[in-house]
Amino acid sequence: MIDLDYVLPLRWRGDGNLEEMTAYLRRLSAHVRVVVVDGSAPELFERHARAWGDFADHVRPDGDLDFVNGKVTGVTTGLRRARAEHVVIADDDVRYDEETLARMDALLAGADLVRPQNYYRPLPWHARWDTARTLLNRAFGADYPGTFGVRRSIFLAMGGYDGDVLFENLELIRTVRAHGGRECRPRDLFVPRVPPGLDRFRAQRVWQAYDDLAQPARMAFFLLVLPAVTAALLRRRHRAVLACAVLAVVLAEIGRRRGGGSRVYPFTSALLAPGWVLERGVCAWVALGARVSGRGIPYWGRRIQVAGHSVARLRRSRPAGRARSLTST
Repeated sequence: MIDLDYVLPLRWRGDGNLEEMTAYLRRLSAHVRVVVVDGSAPELFERHARAWGDFADHVRPDGDLDFVNGKVTGVTTGLRRARAEHVVIADDDVRYDEETLARMDALLAGADLVRPQNYYRPLPWHARWDTARTLLNRAFGADYPGTFGVRRSIFLAMGGYDGDVLFENLELIRTVRAHGGRECRPRDLFVPRVPPGLDRFRAQRVWQAYDDLAQPARMAFFLLVLPAVTAALLRRRHRAVLACAVLAVVLAEIGRRRGGGSRVYPFTSALLAPGWVLERGVCAWVALGARVSGRGIPYWGRRIQVAGHSVARLRRSRPAGRARSLTST
């Protein structure tokens, strides 16, 4: 057994994946302690308790927590229940094995937050499309995965993180940085995840664009994409548009190759990068409209106004030392 706790926050509306998830959690329990924080409806919760109770700590979210982003409620509850110093937080579509868990544990010996890289398996067309986003993020640094490794001590010391934001992954990263935490970004630690269904994929188009409001420079770039492409086409500057498309492919390919990523990321996703950039340029305007109108973005039956807070704001509200970033290639 690895001295590591695995925290899985989930809230299911149906049990179509129960058999596969049960087999996965049973495999995990042979290597780590598993904490499942289950916000599903009562009948589903009871079914999960019967399926997982023998090998996992299966609990409801703590009643004193009511974040707008329910995932943060689950994460915080799980960290309260964890016993190990090293904890893996993972969405319900993430799939670790013994090797990736052991490496995460080793990296947490020298860092407060470990940010691995996800890749989709299997690879339907919409997973290949969304992988273009991952590749471009990797070209400029690292992607934002659906899983992290975190030291329980720093999580408790910083009082958790704000759960009333949409981009909760970025909020966790920035809160650790604001408290002087050491972030490790191993671009060669690849953890598979199951692609979303088409309905969820469609919903993510605007959700992910709304996330960019937490990164103003990135948002400004995507807001410029649609006007710039439209103006170029109206002026028949087709070569300029083609050159930009080629640049997007080149950047995505750089991201694909970093850290040996070509082993898990398909070249077809690099070719899809121009289309993804154009899609994000359209969705950015939809997201901006939702923010300016004051409606925010609908998310699991609630509306979220704020995408995320800057490190500077988090430092002002929670004084901390300077963060260090440990990036392996």
